[in-house]
Formats: sequence, C-alpha cells, structure tokens
Amino acid sequence: MNVAILLLAAGNSRRMGTAKQLLPVGSTTLLGHSIDCAIQSNANKIYCILGAHANDIKASIPMQQIEVIINDNFMDGLSSSIRAGIHHINHLNFDAVLIMLADQPLIDSKYLNILIQGYIKNPTKILASDYGNAIGVPAIFPKKFFKQLIELKGDNGAKKVLNHNSNEIIKVKCNALLDIDTKEDYLNFLKSL
Repeated sequence: MNVAILLLAAGNSRRMGTAKQLLPVGSTTLLGHSIDCAIQSNANKIYCILGAHANDIKASIPMQQIEVIINDNFMDGLSSSIRAGIHHINHLNFDAVLIMLADQPLIDSKYLNILIQGYIKNPTKILASDYGNAIGVPAIFPKKFFKQLIELKGDNGAKKVLNHNSNEIIKVKCNALLDIDTKEDYLNFLKSL
C-alpha cells in the first residue's frame, strides 16, 4: 500500500499574530515537530503544503525528505490546501492519503503508524481520529475519496467528507487533541513539556 502524507501548513496564523509554523518547540519548530513525526512514520512520501510565509517556512524544511507544494489560494481556507495536495498527487501511484495538521504537537509517529496499519487492514475505509465528541484529522482517505476531497470548499478541512461518509469510517481513539491556534495555546503547551 502506497500512502502519502499531506501535512497542511499553509495558514497565515491570524489568531497567533506570527507564523506559528516557526514557533520554537524544543530543538525544532511546531512544523518541524510534525515533519519529524511524518518522516519517522511508515508513509511512503511526505508533502508539506505551504502558503502564508512560504519562503521563510520553506527554508526550515529538510527538502531532501519533504516535497513542498505551494498553495497560492491559502486565504480560501483549509480546504484549499487539501485541494492543492490532492491535485498534486492525484496522477501519482498512491493508494491513500494521510492528512495531518502542522499545529497538533501531541500527534506522534506511533499514532500515524496506527492509522497506516489500520488502513492496510481496511483499505476501502477512511480511518479518522476519534476525539470523543468529534472525529477529525489525522485521517487516512483511500483514493476513492480523492474526488470528494478535491471538491471541498471553505475552512472546514476534511470535515464534510468525514460527515458525508460516516458509514465508511473506522474511528481510531486519539488522546492527543491539541491545536495550537493562539499564544495562550502555545504557552500552555510549552508549560506541559
């Protein structure tokens, strides 16, 4: 099974007031942490979708291991990054895509591999993170869902595809729900390290 990771990192960090992708986390950055997890996973290829602050952020990415896709339409919301990524890989030989966000620092490679292993056992199903009161990303979408992902609009990411295909989803328990959206989120996260 050939699995690509789409690491979404194109946002302009409006609520943060600075490029949150470059915020320090230990010896790396918020995006760097997500990249490290993706590299250590069993995925076959990793694509990082950039938009706002693309040149500054691109300079921090290990280009020999990650392919960068520039989303010029990042102001159209999260779905525009998913569309850019799927358009880029659609003609390639991937069986599925694992969509993850750059601002979920509690997600690790072990969890990504649980999703990938689950997909290998259930190659026709979406594997989505179960946060108790909601499901979301990281999530793996088999190729048969790429058309629906390309048709997404707005800032809700893959939620519409997940909601539309609830009978096609295997939920994977995830205790790592933390999105860094504000300075307060970031400072609270640093305190927890």
